[in-house]
Formats: sequence, structure tokens, C-alpha cells
Amino acid sequence: MKNEESVRRGHATCLSAIFFLAGLLAAGSALVGKPAVAQDRSDEQDQSDEQYDAVAVGAAAVDVHAVAPDTLDLSVLVFSKTAVFRHRSIEDGAQALREIGEENGFSVTHTEDSTAFVWPDLAGYGAVVFLNTTGDVLNDEQQAAFEQYIRGGGGYVGIHAAADTEYDWAWYGELVGAYFASHPHIQEADIEVVDREFPATAHLPETWTRTDEWYDYKANPRGNVHVLAVLVEESYEGGRMGDDHPIAWAHEYDGGRAFYTGGGHTSESYEEPLFREHLLQAILWAAGRVDGDVSLD
Repeated sequence: MKNEESVRRGHATCLSAIFFLAGLLAAGSALVGKPAVAQDRSDEQDQSDEQYDAVAVGAAAVDVHAVAPDTLDLSVLVFSKTAVFRHRSIEDGAQALREIGEENGFSVTHTEDSTAFVWPDLAGYGAVVFLNTTGDVLNDEQQAAFEQYIRGGGGYVGIHAAADTEYDWAWYGELVGAYFASHPHIQEADIEVVDREFPATAHLPETWTRTDEWYDYKANPRGNVHVLAVLVEESYEGGRMGDDHPIAWAHEYDGGRAFYTGGGHTSESYEEPLFREHLLQAILWAAGRVDGDVSLD
């Protein structure tokens, strides 16, 4: 009896072992030997996941590199106070500058409050843009603060009527480069881009044809500034400066950088890709974020 019971136990043990091994083999087949369709779907999913990860990484890379690192901490003040004539395009210009800032990774603060010109608050801005300002817009203390800002390495960008501003402040007249004198009616004109290496004009064609209100200036700034572009007076009516009619220039002044463009009277100006790039690069140069030769002519 004991021998029979031992045999039965032995048989049971063997059967259990066989069933256990069979189970392992079946499980292994399920894990390793998937049906072809299921295996293909799994492979496709793995590839899809890898592709998604690659796209996600690529998108992240684009997001990071689309913004130049040099602009990440840049803040720009746009000032558009008027004391005499007021351009209807000011709000369009301010909105364009905000968009340019958003597209290029820097902040833009727009104000018409001259109390923003206080030291050391101005030191927080890489550049200050005078957008179609007119007349006497800063008091003596505010002027002193702005002078201190420029002397500390600050940047200035003057747009159009910035030249029709602060006639009694000689320092500002030298900063902007020239004062407004007159203008004919709005019309198309040719601009000869004489410096196509400077950042604010490098993207422009040799002859840039556009419509705007074209200023004459009380004195030719050449000799005190680096001229970037000149108006071709033969291409429009009413110009009074002759063969040498600067319309955009830049220079280093009193420790800082100054840029001026005569364009920007019309709202349409601020929709033009070439003009917007002109302003963007001017801001970056004035803020010291890009280099440009401004040797005097």
C-alpha cells in the first residue's frame, strides 16, 4: 500500500510539473509570439510614439531657438506723448511695436506719461522709442533723467515726428540728429539704401520704394551721424534738400546709441514687413543686442 501511494504521489507530482511547464510555455508564446497583426500594430504604435516624441522635442527646440537669447531679458519703452500735432497712426505704431516684441521675445511698454522718465527706472529699459512725439514733452527733471540714461549706455530710437520734438533742448537735437522743417503731401518715393550691412537696413533692397510723408530737415545731419538711407528727390514732388537727403541714420552719442528713421507717418507703414523689420533691428541695435558700424560719413 505504501508503495502504491508513493507511486500515485510521484505521478501527481510529475503531472503538476508538466502542467506548470505547459503554462509557462503558453504564457511565453503569448508574450513572445504575438499574432502578426497584433505585433505589427504594436510596432506601429512604438514608431508613432517615437515620432511623437521627436516632434515634441523638435517643437520645443523651435520654441526655444525662435527667440534670440539676447532678447529674453530685453525691455523697451515706447513713448508717444504729443504736445502739438498728433498722428493718427500712433496707436497702430504702438500695436505694431508690441507685436514685434511678442514675436521676438522682448517686452514693450507703451506710455504717454512723461513721469516714466525718472532715474533709475529708465535703466530697466534697453531702448527708449520716441514714436511720433511732437513738441515739448519732457520737463527739465525728466530731460535730465533721460540724459543720464543715455550717458549710462542707453539706446534711443526716433520714429518720424521724433524729429518734430523738443526744439529748445539742444542735447535732444543732437541725439535725434536733425529737426523737422517741412514736408510735401503723402506720396510714393524711392529710397536709396546706402548701407546694406547695418542691421536695420541689411534686409532692404538697394532701392526701397514705399509711400509715406517725407520730411525735409532744418539741417543735413551728415557729418554728425552715419547715414543709412537717402531719399531720391527726383522720385517724388516737393523735396527741398537736394541730391543728399538723408532719411535714416544712426550714431553713437554721449555714451549711448541713437537711431532715427523718417518713415512712419501712415498707419500702413506699420503693416509693411520691411518697415517692421527696419524698426526691429533698429531697436536691437540701439539696445546693444546686435552690432553695426556707425562710423561717421
